[in-house]
Amino acid sequence: MSAPRIVLDSNVVISGFLFGGVPAQLLELALEGSIECFTSLPILDEIRNVLLRPKFGLSSDQALTLIEELHDLCQVVMPGERIMAVFDDPDDNIILECASTANADFIISGDSHLLHLRQWRDIHILSPSDFLKTLDEQQST
Repeated sequence: MSAPRIVLDSNVVISGFLFGGVPAQLLELALEGSIECFTSLPILDEIRNVLLRPKFGLSSDQALTLIEELHDLCQVVMPGERIMAVFDDPDDNIILECASTANADFIISGDSHLLHLRQWRDIHILSPSDFLKTLDEQQST
């Protein structure tokens, strides 16, 4: 069985980098090669902008280091299609654009707008913990 192709939403990446827990486990799985992780320049920009918010207390060098780690961890794709599927929060569409270009199997998100979709095209949208459960089930069969 090939490694699942996933796109991590910005909130999952930031949570994994800064707070650990299940999101950090997903980053570890990508590092091990158990999952194939994809991102795009718009997602990297969004993560950088969020990391620079004063509430996180990171310097621009620290934020850049995290972005570089993510860039090395994920394959960067260049979405060519503009998608307007999330109307309540149009910024979330960059995740769908990346997933579409990457032919992803899953989007992993903590965002209610994306999770509400549950599936978009052939891409399943799951929370980090639900994805880990799905991954465990797939590996035990």
